[in-house]
Amino acid sequence: MSAPQVTGFDLANPPDGFVRDPFPVYDALLEQAPVLRQPDGSVLLCRHADLDRIYRDTTLYSSDKKAAFGPKFGVGSPLFEHHTTSLVFSDPPLHTRVRKIMTSALTPRAIARMEPGLITTVDHLLDAMGARPGAVDLIEDFASSIPIQIIGNLLDVPMDERGPLRDWSLAILGALEPVLSDDQLARGHRAVDEFRDYLTDLIARRRADPGDIETDVLTRLIRGEGADAQLSEIELIQNCIFILNAGHETTTNLIGNGLALLHDHPEQKARLLADPALINPAVEEMLRFRSPNQFGNRETTAPVTIGGLDIAPGTNLHLCIGAANRDPQVFDNPSEFDITRKPNRHLAFAGGPHVCVGLTLARMEGRIAISRLLARFPDYRVTGPRVPGGRIRFRGYAGLPATLG
Repeated sequence: MSAPQVTGFDLANPPDGFVRDPFPVYDALLEQAPVLRQPDGSVLLCRHADLDRIYRDTTLYSSDKKAAFGPKFGVGSPLFEHHTTSLVFSDPPLHTRVRKIMTSALTPRAIARMEPGLITTVDHLLDAMGARPGAVDLIEDFASSIPIQIIGNLLDVPMDERGPLRDWSLAILGALEPVLSDDQLARGHRAVDEFRDYLTDLIARRRADPGDIETDVLTRLIRGEGADAQLSEIELIQNCIFILNAGHETTTNLIGNGLALLHDHPEQKARLLADPALINPAVEEMLRFRSPNQFGNRETTAPVTIGGLDIAPGTNLHLCIGAANRDPQVFDNPSEFDITRKPNRHLAFAGGPHVCVGLTLARMEGRIAISRLLARFPDYRVTGPRVPGGRIRFRGYAGLPATLG
């Protein structure tokens, strides 16, 4: 990219090809304009050090998005209510109360108890794909089904009621794209309404018949951790939507991106097949190299200066995780996919007090899904044409046709 192209980059109006392959743009931004004012007054940040510092500072940088989402979604609209009430876009005290309850339900012991059920789910999907003649879709038939079942189990959503969850998730998270069409906005609002109606009924049933407080996150959220941690009905519903959405989209992308990367880098796939113990660093490298979530956001609460740029209070910051994870100041040969990379200080799960509450669960899902598929079908091949997810904020595939060998 020429210098004018780099300094004129507009996230709301990106150049042709950016959604398909943003990484050359990220590299150019890191080199020439790592702190870049956008035409709408927001600021795009790409350096690892800047993102890491911002994630850790909840005083100067707020996660509250009421000011940003009001014009985008309409104050009081379904999408506005959801995205300004859920854990990821909230500040204390709401963030503290909700995170405390979720963390207490996702302890290492609780996650370890989920592993046998996860293995059963993965093996069942592998059996179904193996019995199917011809090509399979590694997203539709495998990656997208795993987190829906795991998060559905966490909230104890009845199996026969899980059908709409993925479409609702895609529509609601799709509304976080920098620019929305009228159709995308309408789909997002409708998905929140339908999801809210469903959860209102599910919560009423769970209040009447509580689940096991040790394993049922919905029952935990309903009861809270004492009177000071009780959630209002709106807070409860919107954070159940958040759990289902966040756990679904990012883990689907981790598994799908990881399988595509191993196919595209056969020497790395061969290393993993020869030494299955490399699966943990391999998952970390998949998270770095093709982060499922490419962007985060914060809003300044006071005047700050970043990279020599003076930034006013109330400015929206676009935190480019996908670029920060390629920062040559932190990663040697950042454009190289290396499953033995160490250290690997990627920001795929953000950082600081807002670090992803489900990161241990997501890593376990990625590890088990990818390692068991490799063990069962070591000769799998992505046959194409791949169907890109078509998003800027979330990076993954909508379709990944493959043969299993």
